This record gives sequence, C-alpha cells and structure tokens, in this order.
Amino acid sequence: MPHGKRKIRKQRGSRTYGWGQTGQHRGAGRRGGRGATGYGKHKWTITVKYKPNYFGKHGFHAVAESAVKAINVGELHDISERLLSERTAKQEEKDVTLDLERLGYDKLLGKGKISRPLIVKVKEYSKKAAEKVEAAGGRIAKLE
Repeated sequence: MPHGKRKIRKQRGSRTYGWGQTGQHRGAGRRGGRGATGYGKHKWTITVKYKPNYFGKHGFHAVAESAVKAINVGELHDISERLLSERTAKQEEKDVTLDLERLGYDKLLGKGKISRPLIVKVKEYSKKAAEKVEAAGGRIAKLE
C-alpha cells in the first residue's frame, strides 16, 4: 500500500537519499550488470547453482518445412463421396476421376485402405499407393 513516508519524500535535500556514497544507487554497477550479464564470469556461482543448463545448445530446430503437400489413399476414399457431391470430382461409368493438383496436393501416399475404383491425376505417388489404387480397380495418371 502506498504511503507518504517513502525514502523519496523523507530524503529530500540530502545528497545521496540514504544510499551512502554518491552514485551507489545509480546504474547497474552495484549488482554486477543488468539481467544475465556476468553469468559466465563474476556471477558464475548463480549459474552453477540455479541455472546449470544456461549455456549450450538445447532442443531441435527444424531446418526447413517440407514443401510437398501429400494425401493418403485412405483419405481419398473418404473424401471421394464429398467431392462428387461438390462436383469437384467426375464420375465416369463406375470410376471416379480425381485431379489432386486441382485440389492442392502434390503427392499420393499409400497409407489406408481403398475399395472403390479411382482414376487419380497426380504429379508424384509412392509404389504402395499405386499398388493399392490398381488393386481396387483404378489407375494413376501421372501429371507432368
């Protein structure tokens, strides 16, 4: 709670305001620097006792995020019905044609199950994805 009997009020007229030698309460000299200054030198004891992992490298930093946007075969099976209703995919006899480049995907991966024949247009695909699509009665058309 603030009150009027603070040092700044009481010590008006004195040269050092109750801090002894002139300049003792200025700057950061009395505490050995501001903040973490001196943790490797004169504040080494604090570093050893309270911040033992202060120096050195910690953790993992990713170099770059993958620029390839991929989708799995199992997800294709799940979204094919929705894409047909939105008229984003085309129905040709019993096959459904999906243009993955138009949907924003660069690569087809082989995780999941597929049971309907799909004709998939894509830039890149894995061997497993090709096997699963062909086993379901579909095919992959590679885009250039």
